[in-house]
Amino acid sequence: MLIGIDPLLPGELLATLREMGHGDVIGLVDANFPAFHLGPPVIRVDQDVVRVGRAVLSVLPLDGFVEAPVRFMEADGRPGQLLEVHEEFRTMMREVAGDWPLAGLERFRFYEEARDCVALVATLERRPWANFLLTKGVLDPQGRVWRPEAPPVPSRGRRAPRR
Repeated sequence: MLIGIDPLLPGELLATLREMGHGDVIGLVDANFPAFHLGPPVIRVDQDVVRVGRAVLSVLPLDGFVEAPVRFMEADGRPGQLLEVHEEFRTMMREVAGDWPLAGLERFRFYEEARDCVALVATLERRPWANFLLTKGVLDPQGRVWRPEAPPVPSRGRRAPRR
């Protein structure tokens, strides 16, 4: 056991989160998501997506330089509408990481964005549309999540190129 690290986070996921750079994106996806067929590495964490999100956001800084560092898959025909699972995720996010913009992506656009993720975390979540993309941010010299004063740039939906 490690002090201050959620025991739900396996070593492979911790290593992935550590190696991600500013602007890299990781997906947290439900049990019905075709994670193993999109290309990025897949890490299984056998819990619901909100619990997995809590563990990930306990160590992952979100990106204050993009319009929405947390994006969710919209239900077909309901653009922008938050479902129960999205509301639960947003409530958890506020508790763990603060208040951040949350934006919806149409299902097929979400699949395209997921192809560019550093990794996909496959959960046991069975509620439909319970898929999220998290963009990694920056820590300031004091170790706090950096949220710039300037207005954020629009989300490109692609991860930043590796330096």
